[in-house]
Amino acid sequence: MLIKLYGNNSGKGASAESRYSPGACTETREVKITGNPDPAHISTSYAERQNLSMRMHMRRFTRLINGFSKKVENHRASVALYFMFYNFGRIHTTLRVTPAMEAGVADHVRSLAEIAALAD
Repeated sequence: MLIKLYGNNSGKGASAESRYSPGACTETREVKITGNPDPAHISTSYAERQNLSMRMHMRRFTRLINGFSKKVENHRASVALYFMFYNFGRIHTTLRVTPAMEAGVADHVRSLAEIAALAD
């Protein structure tokens, strides 16, 4: 886990602009939670990017919309379909293949019809 510590910009002499803007990152601390991670790869950026991609592709994770899941079973199915499509059906621009193909788990890009057929 990467913990970021921020400096305090507020005070008696702080302007309105600096008072409402985020503080500057003054220090970072790397904390091992489980396993034996490589310190060079400890970052919250990977998890935050995955969360953003999921929120942007599935609007049910965005607040104040009508597309939210009313049943946990529907929500679980939606998340499973999203991850199946993300890993097996979507060609990533940086990889130029799907993540499953890059990992050697799949040999072709799955179509939406193939993914939908797996739902039953």
